[in-house]
Amino acid sequence: MARISKRTRITIAFLGVLGVILLFAYAAAAGLLRPLYFAALTEIRLARRGDSLVRIRFSARDEMNQIYIPAGEFSMGPYAGTVKRGATQHRVYLHAYWIDQFTVTNAMYTLCVKSRRCRHTASYDSFLDEPAYADYPAHYVNWYDASAFSIWEGGRLPTEAEWEKAARGLNALRYPWGNTEPDDTLLNFNGRYGAPKSAYDYWPGMSPYGLLNMAGNVQQWVADWYAADYYSYSPYENPTGPKTGNLKVLRGGGYWDTSKEVQTFFRFRHDPASAGAHRGIRCVQDAAQ
Repeated sequence: MARISKRTRITIAFLGVLGVILLFAYAAAAGLLRPLYFAALTEIRLARRGDSLVRIRFSARDEMNQIYIPAGEFSMGPYAGTVKRGATQHRVYLHAYWIDQFTVTNAMYTLCVKSRRCRHTASYDSFLDEPAYADYPAHYVNWYDASAFSIWEGGRLPTEAEWEKAARGLNALRYPWGNTEPDDTLLNFNGRYGAPKSAYDYWPGMSPYGLLNMAGNVQQWVADWYAADYYSYSPYENPTGPKTGNLKVLRGGGYWDTSKEVQTFFRFRHDPASAGAHRGIRCVQDAAQ
């Protein structure tokens, strides 16, 4: 075997370093350094916790990390005796989909406003136009505004079932991080701060798929109309909620909700035309089947 000269080895090493520099320069110019950092951090934390690694991609439109949720069954609904109305746990099958890893931030929502595809948040929102809150979740949005943003990002709002599977995984977890009771290191809840915090906070509380703030901070609009008894007649495969209704569903709990209300299966309902301080957005996109 021919021996590689010292000069050749130096040249190869130089080209390798140059390639890494060019890769980082491209990532920085494309705005991908932070999403890449979050992707690496997610995989490291999942591995340390003993969860499976996930597939992550980036949305070119708003630089959102999106996580792949494989097709398959999961247990949906509350444990027996935890809610007064509605069916207990039942099996649901979902096709594969991609879901935003983080709640949509003010910086992301502003891009949609500037494109004239989204309305400004409610007039009393003091967060959206303040640079210090760029990484905070967009809130004071009604269901129609949330849906408009999802379409602009290239997808739609998640169904209740899609949201819940991403929050609790395949082991019917009570909270995104497991079955242990909430505390201030895991989520923003119970009125401790009285306002949202960054959408990139609370890594210890991430779900089995690596999603952040699936409990606390801001509630998240989903696509479904609300019906208290829907689980008693919902289809096994890809349920999408009642065909009509008066109220839409919110999931996840907000910064003033209790430990009961931030459970993965807890359902809120609200007027879709009403914007509030604790109502935010997370989007999904269908995966190729």
